[in-house]
Amino acid sequence: VAANHLLGNIFTKEDLVRFAMNGEKVASGVKHADNITPCIYGGVTLIRSIFPLDIVPLAAPPLFVTVVHPQIEVKTSDARQILRKEVLLKDAIRQWGNVAGLVSGFLKNDYGLISRSLEDVIIEPVRSILIPGFDEVKNSCREAGALGGGISGSGPSIFMLSEHESIAKQVEIIMKNIYEKLGIDYKTYVTTIGSRGVKIM
Repeated sequence: VAANHLLGNIFTKEDLVRFAMNGEKVASGVKHADNITPCIYGGVTLIRSIFPLDIVPLAAPPLFVTVVHPQIEVKTSDARQILRKEVLLKDAIRQWGNVAGLVSGFLKNDYGLISRSLEDVIIEPVRSILIPGFDEVKNSCREAGALGGGISGSGPSIFMLSEHESIAKQVEIIMKNIYEKLGIDYKTYVTTIGSRGVKIM
């Protein structure tokens, strides 16, 4: 972004994503855009396709995000290796329904639909075993009023979405208590979803 600024902004946001995907390949062995796209575009983004690249920025209602980052290492390469090579049709159907529900929930400002759709039946059940305390964090935070959440990227960070800041802060307390009990160092963050994306200061 800084280099593009110095060059007179000759590259589009999509161009910048393509460049960054090459960096992701070096870092994780796979070209993907799920990390860099929302950073560059801001807000919530749908990546409909990688090849060819098709990015769809989505409108979303106000949301508070609580993140806990346990101070452990989960290598992206390891997190990829444990994934199943095949997916049951019933799981794929459920996952597609959740993706459609989540997108619809964002577009309709329907917090209930967002909450019901924040379910990953394919990746999360496998990768969550690499993150101590994951199930307790997710279940306890939902019981406290969070809409839902999951694994951020390949982990170990866990995110939870909330409609209200007061709930997001309560979720942070729950996360802290769980990792204090587990004896694992951690960092927590409470924020909103930035709509602007990366910018020159």
